[in-house]
Amino acid sequence: MSPPHEVGRGPWFLLRRIRVSENITQSGPTEQRTSQPNDQLARQKPTKETDMVAMMRRAHGHCQDPASVTFSVLSLAMHFHGWLSFFITLYYKDVDITKRLDYSSAIAVLGFSLIVSILRTFDVRVEAARVMVSAPVLALVTTHLLYINFYKLDYGWNMIVCVAMGVAQLFLWARWAVVSRHPSNWKLWVVVIASGLAMLLETYDFPSYGGYFDAHSIWHLATVLLTILWWSFIRDDAEFRTSSLLKKSKTKAK
Repeated sequence: MSPPHEVGRGPWFLLRRIRVSENITQSGPTEQRTSQPNDQLARQKPTKETDMVAMMRRAHGHCQDPASVTFSVLSLAMHFHGWLSFFITLYYKDVDITKRLDYSSAIAVLGFSLIVSILRTFDVRVEAARVMVSAPVLALVTTHLLYINFYKLDYGWNMIVCVAMGVAQLFLWARWAVVSRHPSNWKLWVVVIASGLAMLLETYDFPSYGGYFDAHSIWHLATVLLTILWWSFIRDDAEFRTSSLLKKSKTKAK
């Protein structure tokens, strides 16, 4: 596993948690003495709380920013609704505009995920290096989008580019899984191997069965299960990196 971010260079929410833990560690008995009068005052003047207030207090004890979490969930729901409407429109009828949307969205997602895979597997932390890695991929994606939308809508060429970017990502993640000691490596291996097998459905197409199930539809069915496992790995990876960073900050504070 690559070493975690240095203190002071990680994401803002991790740095905030680190500062809070360091302030608690450094406060010592002085903070306890200053809080005693408030505790006594609270015991002398008991207050009645509604169920909602008590629930919010308990939630705040387990969640650092409950309001932000709530609004983020609402935002996620709106994004989900938008993507659902988009793909229903995309596959409802195969016309020129839906083909362009299908090809463009596929290459855009693959380009972004390729950038993420390079930055994560090689542990690129320097901002200048991140820009140098992202710029060529963004240039490739932009050129390809302009080509298929304004010059020639070529299915074969688009498939070659998409498969090449997908295979590159699989090799990057497989290489990282070999050298790292991540506790959820097995999930990554399942996703890599199963994605490589599922990609064959896109390259070796076959006629639809009963007018409904063709290679492309089965590919989408496979991605449902793989997406669940992939997001499970992302959650485990975020928890692992967060705990590593917090342990390192506590060690330096001592």
